[in-house]
Amino acid sequence: MIETLAQLRALYAAPAERAQKKQQPQLDAHCQRFIALSPFCVLASAGAAQGALLDASPRGGLPGFARTPDAHTVLLPDAGGNNRLDTLTNLLADPRIGMLFIIPGVDETLRVNGTARLRDEAALTDLFAATGQRPRLVIEVRVAEAYLHCSKAFMRSRLWQPGAQQDRAVLPSMNQMIHDQMGLATPPETAAAMAERYRAQLAMEQQPGTPP
Repeated sequence: MIETLAQLRALYAAPAERAQKKQQPQLDAHCQRFIALSPFCVLASAGAAQGALLDASPRGGLPGFARTPDAHTVLLPDAGGNNRLDTLTNLLADPRIGMLFIIPGVDETLRVNGTARLRDEAALTDLFAATGQRPRLVIEVRVAEAYLHCSKAFMRSRLWQPGAQQDRAVLPSMNQMIHDQMGLATPPETAAAMAERYRAQLAMEQQPGTPP
């Protein structure tokens, strides 16, 4: 059982100088370009209640769905989801946020840490209306750390390699799994019907001025 920093450090070599110094306190031109090309990120947040668990939540859109108006700010529109509002509720209680930006086909990733505010002013939501994604609110992140991760994890996982792709049929449909978890007796929605329903919802989001 590893219980102290000394025990932990004894298992690993000291980090290289490059790994220490490449962390940036803001978004330089490379980080801003990375975010502009990314259609997907994972948000990490934490609840303030005692015993509250951490949460990691996916976010996606067309490349550039997240904006960087300056070197210290990321604007992330909140698109429609399941309305649990886990991330947003966490951020109200604890503004700390972590983001991991991913670009399909690129093995490197960008980690951005900072603090968030939930903003619903028209001046911010209007920024995303031109793309047909007028959000109900925008997550405004004040950047504290930006860090480009190397490609080792994606190379190990072969994430973008065609030969590593799994046939979707190796798992039951999403609805079947949920039905099993909830013990429902009614027939689950088919995968094809679910996909069609999602396509219709996403098409509605693309209507200019329509909130998700």
